[in-house]
This record gives sequence, C-alpha cells and structure tokens, in this order.
Amino acid sequence: TRTLLAALGDPHKKLQFVHVAGTNGKGSTAAMLASCLQAAGYRVGLYTSPFINRFNERIQINGQQIPDEALVALVEQVKPAADAMEDVPTEFEIITALGMLYFAQQQCDIVVLEVGLGGTLDSTNVIEKPACAVITALGMDHVKELGPTLADIATAKAGIIKPGCPVVSYGGAPEADAVLRRVAAQQNAPFTEVDFAKLQITGGDLDAVTFSFDGLDGVRLPLIGSYQPRNAALAITALRVLRQQGWNIPESAIRTGLEQVSWPGRFELLRHSPAFVLDGSHNAHGMRATVQSLKDRFPGQKFVFLVSIMADKDVDEMLALLAPLAERFVTVTAHNPRAMPAQTLAEHIRAYGCTAEAADSIEAGVARAEELGGEGPVCALGTLYFSGDVRQAFARLNA
Repeated sequence: TRTLLAALGDPHKKLQFVHVAGTNGKGSTAAMLASCLQAAGYRVGLYTSPFINRFNERIQINGQQIPDEALVALVEQVKPAADAMEDVPTEFEIITALGMLYFAQQQCDIVVLEVGLGGTLDSTNVIEKPACAVITALGMDHVKELGPTLADIATAKAGIIKPGCPVVSYGGAPEADAVLRRVAAQQNAPFTEVDFAKLQITGGDLDAVTFSFDGLDGVRLPLIGSYQPRNAALAITALRVLRQQGWNIPESAIRTGLEQVSWPGRFELLRHSPAFVLDGSHNAHGMRATVQSLKDRFPGQKFVFLVSIMADKDVDEMLALLAPLAERFVTVTAHNPRAMPAQTLAEHIRAYGCTAEAADSIEAGVARAEELGGEGPVCALGTLYFSGDVRQAFARLNA
C-alpha cells in the first residue's frame, strides 16, 4: 500500500485521520464520528467496508457516496501505478489507495478511517499519526488471521496506536485492555477508556433509543440496537479528546450528529408492522448484542430468522444464541465464496432442535420468511454480505 501510495504522490500525507479498529461496532462508531464532525462544520471523509448495496458506500464525503464518474477517473489514475508493481496489490489495498486519493483531491479536513481487518498489518495502517485512534469492542473473530486469544486480537488492533497520538478504547475485556494499555504506554500515547458508569439508557422504541452520557442528556439516536448507545459513548469520548487537541467540536454538534446519523443494515427496521429487522451481526460477540436488542425491542416474542453465515465463523455459537428466540429458521447462501451452503446451515440448526428449511435464493428466502412470519417479526442476520440482497428482495416483494 505504501509503494502504491508513493507512486500516487502520497495523498495520505496531506490528510488528518481518526483511525477506527475493533471487532464489533467499527462501522457504527465511524458513522457517528463522521456525522458529528460534519455537524461541527468539517469536510469529512468516511472510509468503511464492506458495502451493503453499492460499492460507492465505502468512500463517502459528508454523507455523499463517491460518484461513479469520480470512481472511474480514480481507477484510471491508480491502475497504471498498481500494474507497474512487482508485488500486485490486493483489491482492498487498491480501494484504500483510491479512498486516500479521493479524500486528498477533495480536500477533506479529516477522514474517519475504518480498519479492514486487524490493525498492525491492515493496509489502512500506512497512515502516520492519526488525530485519534479509536478501538471499539473487542471479541473473538478472524482468529485464523489474528490469533487464538483475546490478547492476540488486541495486539493486532493495537497496531494502530502511534507514538504520542491519543487512543480512546471501548474497554470491557480485561485481557485485551491490558494489552492496549501496555502498547499505549510504550508509545507515550495518552489513553482514555470510556466510562460507561456515566451512560444511562432512558428509553427505546422502534424509531430511536434515548440516552444520556456524561453531561449530554436526552440524545435520540436513530440506530435502535440496544448496544448503540455504548458505541455512541465511545464516539462522544473520542470527539471530546479531539476537542482537547484543538478541533472545534461543540456539544451541540455532537448531539446533532448523533441524532442525524444513518448506518444501514445494523439492527435496521425495514418495516414496523409486521416487523422486519435487518442486522449485520456476523460473529458470536455481535450476535449476543443483537439477541439482547431483539429481547429489548420485542419482549417475549419469537422470530422467524432468515440466516446466512460464513463457514469460517463460530457458526454453532451464533446458532446457540439465536435458538431460544426462534420460531423457525429459513437459510440462504449469501453471494460470497465463504458462505456456508444453505442446506448445511439448515442441518446445523436442526441439531439445536429447531425447525429449519433451506431456500434456493435470497429472494425466495425473504418471501418464505415473510410467509412463515405472518403477523410476527422476521429478522434477517448472520452476515453483512447478504444485507443488500435482502433489502432489494424485500423492496421488490413489498412494492
């Protein structure tokens, strides 16, 4: 990535960053940070992955996705540089270069940069000193790449901590927190952990969840997952750290940014009644949070679950969490080579004593789940990779 960026004139060196790593909540936290910085009057780049509906979602400025023609022009710039390299860059490395070039050309004041995988070796880690490094909730995921323990995972994420740059951490996993604190101390990086004792969740319905955090009271957050106020507390803490460094971010901008944030596919309600929830949780750590949200928003109800899961994930642990809330399951195969075949997934589910049937396509799966759901709630989840297809199928079937 460094070689490729050097050939393009090192666009990343002209930019300021908030670098966001973690297991779960990266995208939501990044979206909140970007929304608040925009409300404070800054021109804000947002770089995230994967996308839900269109590739262009991955590169945004002030909430606007990169236009197709701009993307084409950038590819024409980046391609010769990539082709000239002996060690051919991966797709993610090329996209990272595209993003950096776009944000520099468009003169962003600050870029919220989400790590792809891990931290240390991630191609986003070419940046020098971020204005702030943010580490979201850590849990067991990508163990094949990052290592089998929480300390290994924290070590990979801690790779984004740079000398003297402030770090804000979600905390809550002692084994991981010890690693982050140690690396921050080694790097003389001021370290702040979110004080969740100052968070009160005061209400929640199918439109917003209301919370107060450390003097910012009665915020109505349109992301209705029960876990989202905790991500918001992390974002608020990071924004206040940025303010201490001279960024002009009034409390009013933080409130406005949070109340206007949009982040599709994360405990998102596609329809109120009967409820159809689309959620991106794709590992056991995220699934626990989603299950809690389902219990909070739909007390005592059972769900028809439409699921696809990547075969390299902790499939059985995820299913064990969902089984107690399930009326029945419909399985589909997401359009991703890592996806577990729908039939295999249905067999796994039956092992938990649940009813499961495999659908031939995502559209057929959505139709069948709605039919089985009747007046009751349906929830589609298990991977972000089928979110766009589920949304489109749902729109077609309910047009």
